[in-house]
Amino acid sequence: MDLLAKFKQKKRKPKVGLVLSGGAARGFAHVGVIEALQEHGIYPDIISGVSAGAIAGVLYCDGYKTHEMLEIIKDRSLFRYVTPAIPKNGLLSMDNMQKVLNEALRAKRFEELETPFYCNATNLNKGTAEYFHKGELLQKVMASATIPMLFKPVIMNGYTYVDGGVVDNFPVKPIWKNVDRIIGVHVNPTGEVKELKGLIKIAERSFHVSVNRDIEMMAKNCDLFIQPEKLRDFGLLNVSEGRKIYEVGYEKGMEVLKKTNTKKFR
Repeated sequence: MDLLAKFKQKKRKPKVGLVLSGGAARGFAHVGVIEALQEHGIYPDIISGVSAGAIAGVLYCDGYKTHEMLEIIKDRSLFRYVTPAIPKNGLLSMDNMQKVLNEALRAKRFEELETPFYCNATNLNKGTAEYFHKGELLQKVMASATIPMLFKPVIMNGYTYVDGGVVDNFPVKPIWKNVDRIIGVHVNPTGEVKELKGLIKIAERSFHVSVNRDIEMMAKNCDLFIQPEKLRDFGLLNVSEGRKIYEVGYEKGMEVLKKTNTKKFR
């Protein structure tokens, strides 16, 4: 390799991947972290997200600015758009949430997004995670965010799908071979809960604990790992605190980035 080629290689911008965990209402924190990244000149080249991370990720990849993302998620009450359902397959229906996302998304297929995007959902029939990055977009994002028992599952091609976090709540797998740097954002720090009253609270807590089992191992795959510990104070369905959750994500992102050599991500 000649000197010019070596110089160009050194100057090549690193390809940065961003992994966004699930976390229901805690997903507001993803928007805050993305804002902090951008203030440090870091713009991910590819995103892999699951559940709430898939919703935040797809809006980013669709070209929305962080303040616009927050408006869609908070001001239009995206996470409030759940309605009671007859408890056959789930306690809540996400039909209205799907309607809001359908209106917001300009891209209808993965290939139409401005930034490459992956999301994953759990195929209950096969008992495996499936990672999507091609074809029709909305239904796969909805499947990724369907917390079992709380929400009715999504049926695609004769298979039953639920939240991708059941099998993989930190989807590094589909992108790690295709990027130079990985930034991971995990919005489900575990901590003791004093009271567990009601079916939804118990189901929420059970899901929360189960999806965190491998996070320490998965975090080792990241060049930068951001986990806002203060999110322990917010429930997975605590949508009324969306702005505060966003601020927790932003503050933690800024705290971590101030201690990081951000040049290697730009």
